[in-house]
Amino acid sequence: MKKIAAAFDGLKYSRSTREYAIHFAKQSGAHLVGIFLDDPSYTSYKIYELAVKEGSGETKLKQLDAKDTQTRATAAEDFKKACEKEGIHFTIHKDRNIAIQELKHETIYADLLIIDGNETFTHYTESLPTRFIRDLLGDTQCPVLVVPEKFKSVDKIVILYDGEPSSVHAVKMFSYMMPFLKHLPVEVISVKSPGNSLHLPDNKMMKEFMKRHFPKAVYTVLKGLAEEEVMNYLKNEKENAMVVLGAYRRSAVSRWFRQSMADVLMKNVKLPLFIAHNK
Repeated sequence: MKKIAAAFDGLKYSRSTREYAIHFAKQSGAHLVGIFLDDPSYTSYKIYELAVKEGSGETKLKQLDAKDTQTRATAAEDFKKACEKEGIHFTIHKDRNIAIQELKHETIYADLLIIDGNETFTHYTESLPTRFIRDLLGDTQCPVLVVPEKFKSVDKIVILYDGEPSSVHAVKMFSYMMPFLKHLPVEVISVKSPGNSLHLPDNKMMKEFMKRHFPKAVYTVLKGLAEEEVMNYLKNEKENAMVVLGAYRRSAVSRWFRQSMADVLMKNVKLPLFIAHNK
């Protein structure tokens, strides 16, 4: 892996994103780009509330804007110092247009994007997955590592495999980009409907493929509804696992009616998710 991009909201700076990004950049020897999405339409204050407060005017607005500028500068400086301390090769991009558009454009030129799953780039907190993350994942141009709000070193890799091309593509991308994690235990999880055999989909070819990438992988086949079984299984996982999955293969319209597996996991488990999908 040559280039990792890490996305930040300078007004709500994610130290978890910083820690994961530096950790993996250091292990892989990759160049790290800190993308600070300083969208001018997004501020720490709500303009309509400011307008109705007695005594609020142009002077107050300038003070609040100056405070936001300082907050964003402090976040970028923290990232800079953390990278320098760890000896990471890095650059900082300060993108000042619409956040989601800027970030999607940045993913064209990155091998991997790291972002906190809680990011909204709004004043509001939202239930997971946030609208910003869903929009990003639906149109990203590189794999995305969605990280929880607290950093934990990864002890195990869990690969979700359903026989679809996107799940195999995710394995390929993970294998190519994070070979430095191949020493960790690897478990492949599939879910079959009740009454079906316990064999993996395309059992022979999948195991032949995995033998070349993760020869010591173990296999677990669960029975039931995929979203429920995987979620419950991972909730009971004792190690700090990273989950590898293909996601968002369906059209935007179909996602209105059925959640992606990634949606379910972001909402219910606090594990880093390596998400790659082929379009």
